[in-house]
Amino acid sequence: MLTSLSPLDGRYAARLDPLRKYFSEFALQKYRVVIELRYLIALGDELKIHEVKKFSETEKKMMETTIINFSEKDGAQIKKIEKTINHDVKAVEYFLQKRFAHTSFAKRLPFLHFALTSEDVNNLAYALMTNDALKFELLPTLKKVHTEFLRRAKSWKNISLLARTHGQTATPTTLGKEFFVFAERLRRKIEMAKSQPIFGKMNGATGTFAAHEIAYPTVNWSEFSKKFIKKLGLTPNLITTQIEPHDWNAELADTIRGANNVLIDFSRDVWNYISVNYFRLKKKAEEVGSSTMPHKVNPIDFENAEGNFGVANALLDFLSNKLPISRLQRDLTDSTVLRNCGVAFGHSFLGWQNLLAGIAKLEINRTKITEDLQNNPEVLGEAVQTILRKNGDTKAYEKLKTFTRGEKITLEKLREFITQLKISATEKEKLLRLTPEKYIGIAAKLIK
Repeated sequence: MLTSLSPLDGRYAARLDPLRKYFSEFALQKYRVVIELRYLIALGDELKIHEVKKFSETEKKMMETTIINFSEKDGAQIKKIEKTINHDVKAVEYFLQKRFAHTSFAKRLPFLHFALTSEDVNNLAYALMTNDALKFELLPTLKKVHTEFLRRAKSWKNISLLARTHGQTATPTTLGKEFFVFAERLRRKIEMAKSQPIFGKMNGATGTFAAHEIAYPTVNWSEFSKKFIKKLGLTPNLITTQIEPHDWNAELADTIRGANNVLIDFSRDVWNYISVNYFRLKKKAEEVGSSTMPHKVNPIDFENAEGNFGVANALLDFLSNKLPISRLQRDLTDSTVLRNCGVAFGHSFLGWQNLLAGIAKLEINRTKITEDLQNNPEVLGEAVQTILRKNGDTKAYEKLKTFTRGEKITLEKLREFITQLKISATEKEKLLRLTPEKYIGIAAKLIK
């Protein structure tokens, strides 16, 4: 929409559609419905709660159908109720009471939201939302980026590349190996995100099960809670205040922020490779690179990625620092903050899409890469001084420093220098055959 405040809901709305089912207000309502109804079913399954007769398969199917078919019209009804009562979770309860008022289990509806505090529903809803978003959208997209890194690492593993440390020419590497570095860094972040426990709690107003216990003292409520949360696919946290303390939210935010930092690093490196013409960008005839300079094909995907990662990381850093902190048994500062998790993940998601688009446009300029290697034979100074050290020369480094540091060296001058060295003919021949393209160690073998 042209009038949207957030670019995620305006300019980039179509690209963020996959996340709306997990992080929108509508999604939060739906996941609250999931928690309320499945909790009601669980109460019916507990034999010691005699007032809640076990639900039949037909009744359970009726509730599951309500979840599956939950619509924007349903969401609008909840918002209408909320406007009157000024409570979003209670509005969901009232909506469900009305929905099932004339069903076979109408007499069991007083047990909707039984002994729960709003946070019991909310924390589980947010946990499920995040868990599903990670499983179905976030991690699959991040894995696509990782796959593209790997594919190019393998394809380009033998393409020698002049390295730069401190912006200066350095020992050559390969283009594939440099992509593989980012692939490995990203792989570790993905594994961390996959193994992140997502906790949930359902233990009442201040985490004591007081309301549960006063009503049904013979029920083992901690076990009931643990079983219910595990069935949702989450990790139970039985020891909390009114709120689940959000430590897992902070840990996940840090992991995604770490992944984004890896990708900022990658974006800047590729941007530099494009700027020195190691990469060209595939052209689209209808696209414009500048409003005044017709020749330009800009690396906008990598720049947009870096920008989106910056916005995402600022939010993720705030979420990580804020969410685990709450006054005494609870305050409401986390309520409004949690609603921005989708914004942080949205900018991350958009940045990953930017990167995928940018990588797809990359074309290697082998001529320029080879030219730079051949024009900087001074990088072989490391090899020469290392062989001298091997042969016992205590001044090896100093000799090469005097010969190469700050000097423009040609391959011919270097070879002339090598012929004068007091080393074996075999070692000398090895160095004379060496070129910057060949001085790449086991870079290609490192990619497995």
